[in-house]
Amino acid sequence: MSEYSVKNICISNMVDGLRKGLSLFSGPSRAALLYSVAPEDSIRIYDPQDLLRGHEPKLRELYLDSNAWRTGTVAAGNMKRFGHIHPEKNLQLTGLISCGGRSHSISYQMWFTDHHPDMCSVAPTEKWLEYAAWLLSHEFANDCAFYTGTSRYALREYATHAVRDHVMDELNLLLGWDTYFRVFPILDVVLEISKTLEEGAWPHGKLVFVPLTVLSQMHFLVRFPPLEQPGLQNFKHVRKLLVAVEHSERKLVAAGKSIVGIATGELPRCRLTADFKMGYGFLKLGGQSICSFSDGSFHSTTRKPNLVQLEEALLGCQFDSSSTHILFKIVSSIVQKAGEQKHGCTLVIDLNDPPLEIPGQPLEHPIDLQEPSFLELAKSLAKIDGALHIGADLRLYGFACLLDGLAVPGEDRSRGARYNSALRFTARHEHLIVVVVSSDRPVSILQGGVELSTQCEWKTFSECALSPPTLEEWLQE
Repeated sequence: MSEYSVKNICISNMVDGLRKGLSLFSGPSRAALLYSVAPEDSIRIYDPQDLLRGHEPKLRELYLDSNAWRTGTVAAGNMKRFGHIHPEKNLQLTGLISCGGRSHSISYQMWFTDHHPDMCSVAPTEKWLEYAAWLLSHEFANDCAFYTGTSRYALREYATHAVRDHVMDELNLLLGWDTYFRVFPILDVVLEISKTLEEGAWPHGKLVFVPLTVLSQMHFLVRFPPLEQPGLQNFKHVRKLLVAVEHSERKLVAAGKSIVGIATGELPRCRLTADFKMGYGFLKLGGQSICSFSDGSFHSTTRKPNLVQLEEALLGCQFDSSSTHILFKIVSSIVQKAGEQKHGCTLVIDLNDPPLEIPGQPLEHPIDLQEPSFLELAKSLAKIDGALHIGADLRLYGFACLLDGLAVPGEDRSRGARYNSALRFTARHEHLIVVVVSSDRPVSILQGGVELSTQCEWKTFSECALSPPTLEEWLQE
């Protein structure tokens, strides 16, 4: 097998490993690569699932109409040290995250993936792409003579490392390069505690990790003697101590390898916080969310419902813009509460004037959902079987409403009665939008017998050509 064939296989395997790892971290994701091995080479593209389609004008401007992307190749050519790579930052293309680098073994490379709208932070994903660039440089440095395919597995399982790399970079900026802050053990403890029940209850409360140097800045309610401080490695003991701070403003504080005490009040800027929310939680650095965690793994999601399609559908209706914004906030609030409490619900947004008469439990006088007390009531009524009936005037007309209709082609029996009944109902009635929230958090937006939130099918990975074309050839396809 030729050297170029091995390199092509290496690229294909690494892109596959990257997309699989990112799909576990952020939801279904694609990955693509632009690269040029030698300074004089044309730039090539490996985009097996058309991630970069739609960005052709910008790619032509950056890589064909200009040679600015080659300006770093001289420096890259002088990088004789094995493994040394000069980073290239995010290109800021809409809907994409990108990161790459230049090295002695590969003149230029830029990796891309999807920028999901519900990400806590893009930083861990950027670290993931940086690692992909570093791995590819190493593979090309030895001409892939000893290529074993292990890079794809390293990329697939990189989630915890990506979070750790981002945390360490930020701590180095805050504390200096000689910082002693053991991040990997902290991340392991967070994941273990998140899976540990205490008397049948999931953990709730904040566990704050700080450097030893900032303990004097904190207001402790209680501190444990140095020789009696519980060790972090005993995560079951730490889980028990977390009971002392749940549902309160108190925080359990850890420094070094142990729990120091319980504190309250303002916290130092340099801190890593695990905010447990019963079954899931968020990892925050200096108060800013990095990622969430659940089921023993880290994820990029904010865990907030994705209602982009609802917002677009409302904007497309002949509806007052100020009322549209208020209606969207009302619906978002109800949906988010249902997700937090892990119960399903259905919301019928009725834009007819007057509203339809829907079988169910009507109200003698519709209640104004702009009033906080009535909105809280609506959130509770959403737990009852049946749908909430919300009018264009921002009022609740009924609850426990029954939705019916004739069968439609888009039905999916795997989705259950709530989803399919709503689908039939929207096919039968005009000027309606129905939001269906499943108990396991997915949200569907239905209108006219069609699910607006359905994700389009991507080309399967096996359909992709092994030999990457030049960017110019790709643009002509």
